[in-house]
Amino acid sequence: MIPPPQNVKQDPHAASSTQLPIGGDLGVLTTGTGGPVKSNQTSITAGYNGPVLLEDFHLIDKIAHFDRERIPERVVHAKGAGAHGYFEVTKDISHLTCAKFLNKVGKRTPMFARFSTVGGESGSADTARDPRGFALKFYTEEGNFDMVANNTPVFFVRDTLKFPDFIHTQKRDPRTHLKNPDMMWDFFSQVPESLHQVMILFSNRGTPDGFRHMHGFSSHTYKLIKEDGTMHYVKWHFRTNQGIKNLRASEAEKLGGSNPDYATQDLFEAIERGEYPSWTLYFQILTEEQALNYKHNVFDVTKVISKKDFPLHEVGRMVLNRNPENYFAEVEQAAFSPSHSVPGIGPSADRMLQGRLFSYPDTHRHRLGTNYLQLPINSPIVPVRNQQRDGAMVYGDNGGRRPNYEPNSLGGPYEKRSVRENSENSRAEGVIARHTYELTDKDFEQPRALFHLLDKDEQQDLIDNFAQNIALAQPVFQRNILKQFYRIDKELGSRVEQILRKTNPKL
Repeated sequence: MIPPPQNVKQDPHAASSTQLPIGGDLGVLTTGTGGPVKSNQTSITAGYNGPVLLEDFHLIDKIAHFDRERIPERVVHAKGAGAHGYFEVTKDISHLTCAKFLNKVGKRTPMFARFSTVGGESGSADTARDPRGFALKFYTEEGNFDMVANNTPVFFVRDTLKFPDFIHTQKRDPRTHLKNPDMMWDFFSQVPESLHQVMILFSNRGTPDGFRHMHGFSSHTYKLIKEDGTMHYVKWHFRTNQGIKNLRASEAEKLGGSNPDYATQDLFEAIERGEYPSWTLYFQILTEEQALNYKHNVFDVTKVISKKDFPLHEVGRMVLNRNPENYFAEVEQAAFSPSHSVPGIGPSADRMLQGRLFSYPDTHRHRLGTNYLQLPINSPIVPVRNQQRDGAMVYGDNGGRRPNYEPNSLGGPYEKRSVRENSENSRAEGVIARHTYELTDKDFEQPRALFHLLDKDEQQDLIDNFAQNIALAQPVFQRNILKQFYRIDKELGSRVEQILRKTNPKL
């Protein structure tokens, strides 16, 4: 079979042509070069009891590939599940953006979604107390657009420079190679901006009941841009139509032992049954002036924008209706980045978002290779024409005889000057320095509001979850995080401290 041309993508909704009934005939077994295999059971040896010969290409081909079957797992979001589907516009928002996949009610765009836990390794439990990734790839007529979201509306830190340190606290101790609560609570107690996300994480919202019963949030603020350059700021909200369901700590722990792939199985089997999960997309919309004058920095990802101040506006509906045919090819190799965008949607000055624009593609080039965008799951449905050539694992004709430089006089691809760049006419000015976000009482207002939003049972679950985990840390770190809890709410701090003192009266 001749390989498809570079970057020509099959219909993402089409069923796999290799799917056969049990007992179907796939033809003669071959080597990686296509040669027929005489025996797949016995190596070539020098005599019955002699050594294996290096000339056995099938053996070397098979073992060498096996040795390399595991690519580096994702540094974060290593454990995940995915599915294909579509996005349909249900409300007219053409007055807000020139993005073509959003320009008409009823318009459908094929897409792929991947849900994941953040901190655990690829063999970790789906029910772990952890934020959930909510990554979406839209195969639009203007190229791919990725929305790399989470199931929480905020994040732990607001500057990319802190991100590696935060993730290290969620991974393994460099000495013991064990999870270490000291690392986590030491960090949280010294980075109070994280407390809003920590409150969400240790409530029952930190253990969703599968992937179908959770919302997705852009968390970051994005730009929507019209042809004339008019711009609005927006927050993206994907609200589950299956209803929110969370697990209590005891339920999550039990499932983590009995079925660590609980959420993965639930998503797969629901789609196989024809119970296609869906989410409704809403925007919170702000003008530039409203964003500039809001009561807190709208580019601070540790804070939410109140829905009372800026209500949700319906945009469309996302439906997942087809499972992958091959997990590795479609889910493990799927590569998402907020820098994968289309005209009409742009990033804001959010410091975490700005860092992710670089970090995500850089990670993909390390994990999947220089040409990760040529993999079928990542390639757009529109032709790609550029001067990029060579590198590991080129898929397709590598640009053929076409020139690999620009400008040229040989009919190479040309610029389209009419395209509006998302950064065009944006203003950025000021003194170059490390401008620090100063900690203020405002950093405790939203965690406090969340605590009072929970009903009595949910508050008790939050306090029990905190106490159970903090008790594993050394007393010095327990005292430090309690100081921050008291700043959130005296009742919260007092109730957690009371439980901790039962096991450590000298606290």
